[in-house]
Amino acid sequence: MPEPNWLAAQFEQHRVHLRAVAYDMLGSVSEADDAVQECWLRLQRSNADTINELRGWLTAVVGRICIDMLRARQARRIDYVGTWLPEPLVEEPLEQRPDQQAELADTLGLALLIVLESLSPAERLAFVLHDIFAVSFDEIATIMDRTPAAARQLASRARRRVQAAPRPDSDLALQRRVVDAFLAAARSGDFEALLTVLAPDVVLRFDLGPDGRPALSGAHTVAQHVLNTAPRFVSFAAPVLVNGAVGVLFSTRDDPISVLGFTIVDGRIAALDLVATPAKLRHLRIDS
Repeated sequence: MPEPNWLAAQFEQHRVHLRAVAYDMLGSVSEADDAVQECWLRLQRSNADTINELRGWLTAVVGRICIDMLRARQARRIDYVGTWLPEPLVEEPLEQRPDQQAELADTLGLALLIVLESLSPAERLAFVLHDIFAVSFDEIATIMDRTPAAARQLASRARRRVQAAPRPDSDLALQRRVVDAFLAAARSGDFEALLTVLAPDVVLRFDLGPDGRPALSGAHTVAQHVLNTAPRFVSFAAPVLVNGAVGVLFSTRDDPISVLGFTIVDGRIAALDLVATPAKLRHLRIDS
């Protein structure tokens, strides 16, 4: 093959991996795609003949791009009202496609992505590359222009933050029972049933765009909000997998309205994360 075609073919072999790294770093499908595209442009401008190990080189480049994007995004988010939530990855529980499973294999759940938002860009890169993708600290140090010891310390600080967060239940069958009970209570307007599935200190976070609203906390407050809003939206609800965990997609026949992610701990809902910003849902495909 001509050289440009050969290089493009080599890059395509690593695209899924690079997209997974970028999404875990950025929590954004659109920004992850931008980072991967920028990585491809940098590869085209490089002297590819001097690259000994292409996967490592590409991972390093996309990591640096993501750090720059995170820093720029932090500056833009100063006036953001409410919680900035990740762009959700959604798939149908009973109709999983192999290509979707490949993309989701190395992606993180919403609860963990939200914890990672509290980290510095350097901490996040060190944790994601080492703990998720098994990149050595020597390689991470080169990417970050730091010593291996400094890279290890960054990952350790991030790991402590992650370990301090509640550990969600991983049993999908249990998650589905809890979510089904939540939806049944919302549909019937059963306040007491909602309190049964909500943890006492449950938090409901909203991402409605720059003009959003602050989070709500406490089972009674959250349950009342659910009952106040459920009549308008619950008929559009369908259980789906959101970043590998059971969640809910609210959609019309043609367009997504919002995605609700659940963090379930010890059989009760510890957090609900509602993503309704249109730009964060445009990557979702609704089958008619």
